[in-house]
Amino acid sequence: MKFALTAAVFVAATALPAFAADSYTIDPAHTFPGFEINHLGFSNLHGTFNGTSGKIVLDPAGQGGSIQAVIDLTSVTTGQAKRDEHLKSPDFFDVAKYPTMSYKSSKLKYNGNNLAGADGELTLHGVTKPVTLTLTNFNCGTNPMSKKPTCGGNATAAIKRSDFGIVTGIPAVADEVKISIEVEAIKD
Repeated sequence: MKFALTAAVFVAATALPAFAADSYTIDPAHTFPGFEINHLGFSNLHGTFNGTSGKIVLDPAGQGGSIQAVIDLTSVTTGQAKRDEHLKSPDFFDVAKYPTMSYKSSKLKYNGNNLAGADGELTLHGVTKPVTLTLTNFNCGTNPMSKKPTCGGNATAAIKRSDFGIVTGIPAVADEVKISIEVEAIKD
């Protein structure tokens, strides 16, 4: 009986860190995923997506958590309607077939209690590949406007679009794409 009670206390104590995690919903009004790609060797073209959803679970004490984000590829904008339509076509994103891209990670990296990165998987154009995000300026606190607990920061990565089967125009339009995401998320 004493052994069973000790075992139950041990199991309960080891389960406590799971309750330390906080869940946050990505705020689409304050989250701006974007990309940069070299065009013909002359300049870098920038674009953004206007639709993002997802969850971020943070457990700094247990050095764990997760990220699940979905980006609406149909919302791509580069400032030029004709180019945006071309990016939505089968030559590039093929939004009729693949309307979203997603990122999932259960391997968050911390620097002390601050989120510093994530090893995860990006699904784009029907292909899933490992992608590491580097996070900077990641902070959590009370939003002075909404008075709600909020976390946010900047995430960056680089991918090769050919790894995801998007090859139109290579090498004139670069294979490497730099990704940057300014993200804010509100505690559930």
